Amino acid sequence: MITYEWLYILAGVFFAIWSLLSLRNRLVGNAAFWGLLSASFLLGSHLSDLANGLLVLALVAIAGVGGLKRSDPATTGIEDRAKASRALGNKLFVPALIVPLTAVAGTLLYNYTPLSETGLFEPRRETLILFGVGVLIALVVAMVWLKPPLLAPAEEGRRLLDSIGWAAILPQMLAALGAVFALAGVGEIIGGVAADLIPDGSIFLTVIVFTLGMALFTMIMGNAFAAFPVMAAAIGIPLLVETYGGNPAVIGAVGMLAGFCGTLMTPMAANFNIVPAALLELKDQNAVIRQQIGTAIPLWLCNVAIIYFGAFILWN
Repeated sequence: MITYEWLYILAGVFFAIWSLLSLRNRLVGNAAFWGLLSASFLLGSHLSDLANGLLVLALVAIAGVGGLKRSDPATTGIEDRAKASRALGNKLFVPALIVPLTAVAGTLLYNYTPLSETGLFEPRRETLILFGVGVLIALVVAMVWLKPPLLAPAEEGRRLLDSIGWAAILPQMLAALGAVFALAGVGEIIGGVAADLIPDGSIFLTVIVFTLGMALFTMIMGNAFAAFPVMAAAIGIPLLVETYGGNPAVIGAVGMLAGFCGTLMTPMAANFNIVPAALLELKDQNAVIRQQIGTAIPLWLCNVAIIYFGAFILWN
């Protein structure tokens, strides 16, 4: 059976390659950072909580002292890229489209055909595993089709990662922080306050509080993955699902989207909002956020409506 652990191994191998390439270019801080991250993916499931915690602190220390530097590895030249762009045009997007196509089509094929009876993939992990398979297929297709230098994919991946820096792993860190908050009982505290303030039987108001809490908590934490465990424990599960009998799939999925509306409006989501401004060399570091607010607020209102009607009116 192909399990979720295989994806961790795949990611760990790529981070190990980037670490070695950084070391070859004498970028010691980069090599240490990506090497430790590789160890986290490859060995994290087998290390103690203390060891994993120390590993995370080491990553924070390297980033905190400015140990990560930008790299500019030589791969294909600008003239080669311009020539390929003129010759191939939009066909260059084919490798990128292979990834989602493999994930979606593969999931449907696996779940709705006799293939599901083979037990090839870990249950409920099919899409994520097939996403990883799609990445490998796209990589092979690009290498065979475009014939770049052998190390070009690894070097270009390193260039991108080094440009983003520590913010590349911010979602993972914040998701872990959200789990810590949930285990610490923050969700129960917020849920108790919300239960006292929201009138009994007011489903619509509860939906608003849940989605607003997701957006606001995401703005504070910087990522909806950190907000979800807290708000689900506070309002989503005890009130919307257990008390009012809402559809948990709709509440969970669209609740995350409500959180992402907060992501669009906060500088705390540095990897989404601040890094692009830096890479584009914009004078206003909040320029991306300013452009996204006009989309985020109407989208949040749509999420409220979808949860209310999809999880309650139409569900019941």
